[in-house]
Amino acid sequence: METTPPLADRVFETGVAMMEGLAVYLGDRLGWYRELAASGPLVPAELAARTHTHHRYALEWCEQQAAAGFLTAHDATGDGGERRYGLDAEGVAVFTDIRSTDFLAPFVRLVAASAIQLPALLEAYREGGGVSWQQLGDDARTGQADMNRPWFEQVLPGELAGAPHLHAALGRPGAAVADVGCGYGWSTIALARAYPEARVVGIDIDGPSVERARAHAADAGIENVEMVHSAGEEIEGGPYDVVFLFECLHDMPYPVEVLTAVRRSLADGGTVVVMDEAAADELTAPADLVQRALYGFSVLCCLPDSLSHPDSVGTGTVIRRDVVERYAREAGFGRVDELPIEDFGFWRFYELR
Repeated sequence: METTPPLADRVFETGVAMMEGLAVYLGDRLGWYRELAASGPLVPAELAARTHTHHRYALEWCEQQAAAGFLTAHDATGDGGERRYGLDAEGVAVFTDIRSTDFLAPFVRLVAASAIQLPALLEAYREGGGVSWQQLGDDARTGQADMNRPWFEQVLPGELAGAPHLHAALGRPGAAVADVGCGYGWSTIALARAYPEARVVGIDIDGPSVERARAHAADAGIENVEMVHSAGEEIEGGPYDVVFLFECLHDMPYPVEVLTAVRRSLADGGTVVVMDEAAADELTAPADLVQRALYGFSVLCCLPDSLSHPDSVGTGTVIRRDVVERYAREAGFGRVDELPIEDFGFWRFYELR
């Protein structure tokens, strides 16, 4: 009997995983996961009624999710009873819990944002140019923001407290702190909450993101924070004691210009912290799952966004250590150290002096 080659198996599994991922997107955007987390197991008709969606689609989705192992299936009870579907504790964390670092529905949302733009990506790959963050839209914005939020809220303050010189600089009364590339503001808000005597300024080039960041800060009741709509090449409000760039340097079309502006915005003795992808120092083939994920983001999202700007350097998601060091040197920094922060998502922390 002829056996299927392993590569064919992998590609088939990839296709199935793509379909399952898009089904996760449906459950996330339609509110089905959130309703199941709030209500417990439901029959599909109840799920559809509570979310104002169509019963037949809810039935098919529930069965598909159970087949994929994402939902639990409970046997029907009584004559003519229907099977109920629910989420176990792990499923609640992965699909609905905005406080959990296992919250990965936004990961799928970000991938789906790129999938929707496949015709534009094909054109960019053929003709040059790119697909901008604006084209990717709110699914990309919220996907990245919601995926990173629990890391900033739950993990970042403790890690910074474990770096004594940074903790002291941030905790000084009147300390001036900038968060360049703040997106929806969750990192800025986390810094402001952890260091209430500091003045924290979030800066981002994307207008809709800044509007949401301002709303998030207001909702949180954070008063020592300001959100500014500005390009990273124009750092206002300094001099700053500490400037952060969280997972954005690799996206920037002009990273050296941004780092140069950041350096010029520093107070005497100020420091810069860059958190970016923990890319391997060189390509390995085949690579581990993290490196494959970074390349996936790069070909579908980050590189096309960067190349949508004229004369972009086109870094891409796979920003290796030597690239960060080169950009820092070209921007006038004399030293780049890696901070001892480990097991922080896909990311690595650099300190530029």
